[in-house]
Amino acid sequence: MKENLANILEQIGARPMELRDIYKVNEMAAIGFGDPSIPFKPEHLASQIETFPEGQVVIEHEDGTIIGSCSSVIVNFEDYGVNHSFDDISDKGYIRNHNPQGKNLYGTEVVVHPEYRGLKVGMRLYEARRQIVKAFQLESILFGGRIPNYHKHARELTPEQYAQKVINGVLHDPVMTFQLRNGFKFISIMPNYLPQDAESLKYAALMEWKNPDYKQV
Repeated sequence: MKENLANILEQIGARPMELRDIYKVNEMAAIGFGDPSIPFKPEHLASQIETFPEGQVVIEHEDGTIIGSCSSVIVNFEDYGVNHSFDDISDKGYIRNHNPQGKNLYGTEVVVHPEYRGLKVGMRLYEARRQIVKAFQLESILFGGRIPNYHKHARELTPEQYAQKVINGVLHDPVMTFQLRNGFKFISIMPNYLPQDAESLKYAALMEWKNPDYKQV
């Protein structure tokens, strides 16, 4: 099924990221995050493509503009546990820790250009990740998701309380709410995950989607 992955991605309007894309992806991500210090640099993206080309995906507008991208690495999540940092599990963005024998796809970045939000670009990127998991017969997708609205509630809520209110629909978080709607479940809060993420106050929500087709060997 790995051999058919590119064709499957094409059916959902996505394609593998290529080296020619990396500067466009970096520029788009800086706009998407609103902070040029957060997204991967071109050298990170180049290393990711070299190490795990199937795990890096873009969505391109008909005019050639990159309007969304996602990056990932295969790991055995049990090697890292719930208290890992972003640098730990992404090899500081270079993913030289990629484990072809691992059983979990770990999402390291997903971003959509602000001008193209509301057009289901994010949903297509999440579907691309699900297809990667199925192609490689992996157990699940995991990632540390930003909680960018948390700074607005930090005085009255712990991050765990904030996450529960988002789960219950009492509060809306642009990232976590979207992830929940796309079938991901909240596992735990991770402190000091991404030090430069001021909106999330360095916290992240560990989220997981289980592959229903996974069969343990």
